[in-house]
Amino acid sequence: MRMKVVDLYARVRRACHAEGMSQREAARVFGIDPKTVAKMLRFSVPPGYRRSKPPVRPKLDPLLRVIDRILEEDQGRPRKQRHTARRIFERLKAEHGFAGGETIVKDYVRERRLRGREMFVPLVHPPGHGQADFGEAVAVIGGVERRIHFLAVDLPHSDACFVRAYPAETTEAFCDGHNAAFAFFGRVPQSMLYDNTRLAVARILGDGTRQRTRAFAELQSHHLFADRFGRPGKGNDKGKVEGLVGYARRNFLVPVPRVETLAALNSHLETRCRERQDARLRGHEETIGERLARDLAAMLPLPSAPYEACERRSARVSSLSLVRYRGNDYSVPVAYGHREVLVRGYVETVVIGCGATVIARHRRSYEREDVLLEPLHYLPLLERKIAALDQAAPLAGWELPDAFLVLRRLLEARLGKAGRREWVQVLRLLEVFSLEEVRAGVGEALRLGAIGFDAVKHLVLCRVERRPPRLDLEVYPYLPRAQVATTSARAYLALLSEERP
Repeated sequence: MRMKVVDLYARVRRACHAEGMSQREAARVFGIDPKTVAKMLRFSVPPGYRRSKPPVRPKLDPLLRVIDRILEEDQGRPRKQRHTARRIFERLKAEHGFAGGETIVKDYVRERRLRGREMFVPLVHPPGHGQADFGEAVAVIGGVERRIHFLAVDLPHSDACFVRAYPAETTEAFCDGHNAAFAFFGRVPQSMLYDNTRLAVARILGDGTRQRTRAFAELQSHHLFADRFGRPGKGNDKGKVEGLVGYARRNFLVPVPRVETLAALNSHLETRCRERQDARLRGHEETIGERLARDLAAMLPLPSAPYEACERRSARVSSLSLVRYRGNDYSVPVAYGHREVLVRGYVETVVIGCGATVIARHRRSYEREDVLLEPLHYLPLLERKIAALDQAAPLAGWELPDAFLVLRRLLEARLGKAGRREWVQVLRLLEVFSLEEVRAGVGEALRLGAIGFDAVKHLVLCRVERRPPRLDLEVYPYLPRAQVATTSARAYLALLSEERP
């Protein structure tokens, strides 16, 4: 239809301007109003409808301030609980007696929202600066589907990136991710831009000043980069890394990765980040890797040693010899019961110290209300409270070689309750010696029939010191004895002759 109108415009304008036809004659020939002919001669194409004054909405105009207030209040509400145009229409009818139609309300709400949408200024990114943010995804690790959190670091000038996955979005993951990213690039950005994550910002003061967390302040002091923060709730302030989070999820983590360990997943992500440096993005003549050279030239050198990426918390050992860290309980030796300790939480381990001494080291658990018990921590207490041996939770599920269990049965059969205590004493040898060394000592004791703690200890020491064992037979009356007769002179003489004894 529009093409027919444009064609008519062309024919009328050609007849009047090129062929000398008058406007009156053109109106008669083409069957249109003379005023329309005049308009066609002023415009080369149909100009469309032009409103001379704003539309008059006598029913809606008195309520425009009410609609504006509703839309302004919605800005502070969750996105899924904001008013729709229909809900605003229903409220106007119910609360203000609005007698107009729904369409006029929808049209105004749409126009008002368009006017309120934020516009952005194109930015230029000088080399040597970075942005960082966390994202979430799903991966199958060790056959189990898990939610992972990945730290994405972007260099906006070159679009070079680094992505590393973690079990949770924690302080130690945040710090470890920076260590890994800076090591990946081989340099440290002059500044890093963040949102107002609780991992970096403890508090935003009234004047907008950020009060940094202790861990972030230490990380920044170690690497010497400046920090910058976006406006609260404005992800577009760091649009480059926001885009990288989505890109990495769609391209690096689709299809859902299936790996045996988190380390294998991170190796895959690092490889993809390196491969991306060969890409040439829209609007650039150079590859990411070529532009990265300018970024690296403007960045700071790495410090001589990496930052210790951990969270530090003080805690007190409970009467069960447990220390609570992030909702999970970790055991320590019973000798440190009821004492103050320092917990250092790393991505993969939890290290507990008392003073300058490391007293316990556990794998890090990301479960809820988990209890991680080290059997060796409780053996000194079990030696004194031997009646609790069979119900001791730290020993439940402790997989010991079969020789240890055989030794326990023999000790209990010969010594009763004292045999159980001696068996715990044998287990305590694991506090000093390796499992293989003690296992070998127990096996040798069983072979010799030397069923006792002293014998096992002696045999282990001899094995470690590489010397032959010398067991005192008076201590072990149950050992089999060999009778060796004194050799006579007659026997020697028999060897020198052809006689046989």
